[in-house]
Formats: sequence, structure tokens, C-alpha cells
Amino acid sequence: MSLYPSTTYLLLLSLFLPFHINAQAYSGPSHFFSQEQAIVLKEQAEQSSQEGLEVLRKKVIAELMEKKVNDNQITSLMSTQQKDGRWPGINYQDVSRTGFEHSIHLENMILLSRAYKSSSSQYFQDTKLKQAFDQAFQFWVQHDFICDNWWWNQIGTPDRLLASMLIMDESLSEEQKNKAAPIVGRATLDAWGARPGGDLIKIAGIWGKYALFTRDSATLNLVVKTMASEIAFAADRNTPEDRRGLQTDMSFHHRHDRVTSTLSYGLGYAKAFADWAAKVAGTEYRFPEDKIKLLVDFYLDGICKTTVYGKYPDPGAKNRSLSRKGTLWAYTDQLPAKLLQATDYRKDELKEIIQIRSGEVKPRLKFNRFYWHTEYLSHQRPNYFTSVRMHSSRNHTMEEPYNGEGLRNHHLGDGSNFISRTGQEYTNIFPVWDWQKIPGTTVVQKPALPSEKEIQKKGKTDFVGAVTDGTYGLAAFDFKSAHDALAAKKVWFFFDQEYISLGAGIQSAEKYPVVTTLNQCLLKGDVLLMDNRQVKKIAHGQHQLNKVSGVWHDSIAYYFLSPASVNLSKQTASGNWRLINHQSTYTDQEIRKDVFKLWLEHGSKPNDATYAYIVVPALSSESFKTYAKALPLEVLANTPQIQAVRHSELGITQLVFYQPGSLQLSKNMNITVPQAAIVMLQTEGDFVKKISVSDPTRKLQKISISLSSKIEGSHENISAQWDENSRQTQIEFDLPQGEYAGQSVSMLPESLGK
Repeated sequence: MSLYPSTTYLLLLSLFLPFHINAQAYSGPSHFFSQEQAIVLKEQAEQSSQEGLEVLRKKVIAELMEKKVNDNQITSLMSTQQKDGRWPGINYQDVSRTGFEHSIHLENMILLSRAYKSSSSQYFQDTKLKQAFDQAFQFWVQHDFICDNWWWNQIGTPDRLLASMLIMDESLSEEQKNKAAPIVGRATLDAWGARPGGDLIKIAGIWGKYALFTRDSATLNLVVKTMASEIAFAADRNTPEDRRGLQTDMSFHHRHDRVTSTLSYGLGYAKAFADWAAKVAGTEYRFPEDKIKLLVDFYLDGICKTTVYGKYPDPGAKNRSLSRKGTLWAYTDQLPAKLLQATDYRKDELKEIIQIRSGEVKPRLKFNRFYWHTEYLSHQRPNYFTSVRMHSSRNHTMEEPYNGEGLRNHHLGDGSNFISRTGQEYTNIFPVWDWQKIPGTTVVQKPALPSEKEIQKKGKTDFVGAVTDGTYGLAAFDFKSAHDALAAKKVWFFFDQEYISLGAGIQSAEKYPVVTTLNQCLLKGDVLLMDNRQVKKIAHGQHQLNKVSGVWHDSIAYYFLSPASVNLSKQTASGNWRLINHQSTYTDQEIRKDVFKLWLEHGSKPNDATYAYIVVPALSSESFKTYAKALPLEVLANTPQIQAVRHSELGITQLVFYQPGSLQLSKNMNITVPQAAIVMLQTEGDFVKKISVSDPTRKLQKISISLSSKIEGSHENISAQWDENSRQTQIEFDLPQGEYAGQSVSMLPESLGK
């Protein structure tokens, strides 16, 4: 066939292969080749497609066989299996959303199949093991267990059953294959669960594996095309009523509630695509490069920047999975490694994540990022990570407690502010947690939380957002509780070595006391207290303390700008997993953990209460006292109208205007904002080096600012003009609209002229 031009071959090949073949490659006369020659070329294309399929099939099976077989475990499974193929200890009757232990049966089948096909196992090609597998297989297909949770029927069960089928392959009889086909077939592209927002790509991946099992190249082509089409922004689907999926801020929404699901469904979405991208790399089934690049962007700028050091999931970005054991364990390097197999795009950043996760390098990450679709901000420094999670009228407070999980998550979205130095401060703490004292939140201390049916609520406030230049930033929350008659103005201002949290206008009509929690985490080592500049250790127990200047625990210091009355708990807390998770595998067995809690009380029915505290992570106990002598932060305003902070060393001023207003920033500089807005200035003396703004309401087209600093010129969507009469510079910012409303805009005045 080398006699024919390669362009002609590519033209025919394009009829049968999914990507990367340009149908316009051939431009010669249509009679260039005969019908017989075309048939030969088609056969070659089909043969090539089948060869590629076989390569993929072997890759998938090799991955399934990677885990080493434990022969003792196999012996136990064979000896305990009952004659009809079931195993004792599995509740086969409970098919409820909180039950369905049947996955254990399917996992046992995978273990048996792996041992049967592993030459290193004593059970390799063992007839008795094959009999045990066949009995287990027959038991499943005979009963065809259907769960009340659709996920098991269309994802969990087909995926697990198919894994053992791929491993056993031709060791399965035709009868077994035929009986399993309808069960696996529930994971098709026409399935109810194959919907945008994460599950479609998972189901497509399962169906693709079934195409490998059946050697069906046409279906495999369709699956790969479908998966590639899912790697796109939800807004680009041209379905205004359906914005589930990847958001333009690199967060992820699984449902219409617009609750963050970046580290749940979004992570599963990325895993499924990365898994296939690695498999099809270098074959004719490979994905388009632009799709892979978008997935890498989502992984690095969405998933990794929602994790502590790109390694540990942030509890503030979790939902009902917080009630699962091990939910905060470190991520492995498998996903970034698979992306590296598929592309060189941003390879240095992917390699850095791998090295951090493997412990090869210490983290050097430094960023401040706001996800305006999700109302979530993350702030990373080489020695700590922190975040803020909020809600607005544009989204809901929290994910619903599906399948009996996350039963006390009512206040998790009410301005939670988790602080991590190691990523392990909150590991498995949640069974003993006080769920009305979540770090960062201001909450009415009710005798008991409402029913789990009351967890998800629609947000009540428009003014929620942040301003960021990628390195520094603030998060602002005009908080209106969806659960109680409670409101507050809450802001977090983020810098390098420290950040400051302000609260103002705290009001409640409830009869129960209101508290703001600074932290609640696992107790580690000493707790130090500073009052009257004297430092002392705190004894075990719960304490009400007056005139406190600072508290230190586990290398994190909490300073109060004026002596404060605080509550501090250093004691053992008890609870159980059943309190927060009603899945059948979670029991009411008592769990006890030592917990550190620090909170401020505002009393019952507070009216215009305030708070102000500085958090300094990565501070030694020896530096605890000396650092307080020269705090670089100054509160310029903390009222229901304006909250503002200046960092003297960095020359950064961050301001939140809840309504039009003015503020004196220094002796020679003031700022006037004629509309509600968030502003960040970086100055050197009276010279403005940088200005960043955003609209937390997402309603404005422009933001105007007046500054008593001389700046003139125009640049892109920004204009500045000096008014000699008022001695003010009038600056106007054109704001992002549509999908990008809420994103920050920055101006470098030197680019405009001075």
C-alpha cells in the first residue's frame, strides 16, 4: 500500500477514526483510487482501529492486575463462601440508600479473578478458585440486586462487575457474558445518570471498558468522542437552564444548587478523563490537545488550589463526605502522573504536585484565588493554607445530606475558615465535633441542630465576593443566616505571614447566645495564653478568660487587637460516626479525641456587636510574645458600612464598601467609592502601585473610584483622569459580565502614566 499517497490513506482513515484525521488532507481527483483499493484501505483502517483497541484493552487489564494478590485472603474467601456463592457477613437484603453492602461481594469477585489470572499466586488457574468465582458470579447475575440509589445500578455495580469480567475475559462462558450484559448495560450513554456535571464522563468510561471487553471499536469511538465533548465549560454547552459541570472560574458544580463539588464530583470527573487520556495517549483514539489542556487547567487551578499544598483536601471545600472516614487523607500522585502521560502542557507544575505528594520537595506554593461561581476563596503560602467558604442568593448554603451522610452540615457554608499547617489538623475529628462551632463561623448556639432535612437552604444575600490579584486578597460576606434570625458583616484579609478577620453589625433576634469560632481542631501539644504581656500554659479543661491578648496552639497564634474575653477548651470530646453518617457501615461505637476550641461570645440577641482578630500561622512558641509587639496590621474601619485593613510592611490596603462612602487612608490620601464595592490598593508612600476591584453583587457594569493620588491615562478596560479642581483622580473600571461577573479587575498605574 505504500504506492498510494499518505493523504489518500488519511482521508479514508478519517471516516473510521475519532480524532486528529483531517478530512481535507486529500485534495486530489475522486477517481484517484478504485473501489477495490478503497475497500482495502477501509479494511486497513478497521484493522488499525482493532489493534489500537487491543492495546487499550491490555492496558486496562494490566492496571486491574497491578495489586499484589494476598493468597491468605483468597483462602479465607474460598473457605467462607457458601454453596450458593454468597459470603456471610454481607446483608444481601438491605438495598436501601444507606445500606447496599453488596459491593463487598463484587470486590470479592475481583480479588478471586485477580488470583486466578496472576502467575505469582498459588491459585493461578486453580480449578477450585474458578468454581468459587463462577458461584459468586452466578449468585450475582441470578439475583441482579437493584439499589434504591441509582448510582449503584448505573455506576458502582457495572464498574465492579466489569472489572472482574475484563480480568477473566475468555475464561468466562458465553452464558456468563450474556447474563452479565444487561447489568453492565445499565451504564450506557442513554442512562438516566449519564448527565452533565460529572456522572456522564464516569458512565462513558465504564461503557468504554465494556467496548474493550466486547472488542467493539465503533462503540469505543463513540465513547471517546463523548468523553472529549464533556471536557468543556458548562456555559459553552449553550444550555442556559443547565449550568452543571465545569465552571469558568475552574470550580465544579454537580447540581443546580451551585454548591461546590470540586473535590467530589469534580475530582471524579478529572480522574475519569485523566485515566482515559493516559490510556489512549499515542493511539488513534487520543483526545484533542485543547481538551487535555482544559482538563490540566481545571486540575491545577481548580482541584489543586482547593487543597492544602496541593496534597490534602480542604475540609472547607467538602460536603457530606466530611462524614466519611479518611475523607481528608492525602491524595496520591496517580492523577497528575496520568496527565503527564497524556501531555507536556504545564508539565513543570504537574511534576511539582507529584514531588510534593511524594515528599520529594517542600511546598513552595503561593497564591490567593477566588472562585466566584462557588463563593469560595483559598489562600496558600509555603508554610500554611487557609480558605473561606460562603454562600449567596446565587447558590445554596450546602449540599443536601444524600444517602444519610453529612447529617450536621447546616453551618459549614456560613463563612467557614479552616487553617492548616500540615493538612492533618482535622483528620477524622468530625464524629466528636461541635457542629455549631465551625472555624470562622458566627452561629446561634441552639440546644440542637435542626433536622437534616433543613440543611440545604437558598442563600439570602447578594453581597458576597472577593477581590484578589492572585497573590493577595480578601473575602467579604454580608452574612444573613438561612437558619436563624442572625446577620453580620464578615471579612477576611489575607497577606503573607498573617491574616485578619473582622466582624461588624452582628445582630440576632434569637434568645440563644451567638458565638464566633476562631478554630476547632485536634489538640496537639501545649496551649499558651497571653494576658498583660505575660505568657502561660493553659491547663486541661474549659476556660472563660478575660483581657486576653493572644492564644497559641500547634504553631498558630491568634491575636486580639484589644484585650478580649474569650472561651477556650482543651479537653477530650466524645461522639460516634453514626451521629453524622447513617450508612450501614457506620456505628454508634464511642470515639474519643482531644480537641482544641477557641471562640468569642457575643451574648444573646446582640445588636451591632463586633470582633477583630489576627491569625499568624507558622509561629513558634518562642516568637509568640515578641511578634505581638510589632503587629503590621492596622484596622482602618470596622463598621456595618466599611471594613478596611492596612498592612504597613506590604503597603497593601484592603477595603469593603457595603454602600457608597469615603475613607482616609493616610495623611495625604483618601478614597471615595460612589457604589458598593471591594477594593485593594498597593501603595508606596502616596504613589499607587496597583489597584484591584470587584463587584460582589454581580450587578454592576462599572466601578468608579476617586483617589487623592495623581494618575492619568487609559489601558484596556480602565481609565484614569486627574481632576485639578478636586485634586482627585477619577478611575473607572469596566467589569467582567456574564459568566465572569464577580471576577477581579486589576490596574497597574505605571502602565497608565503618572
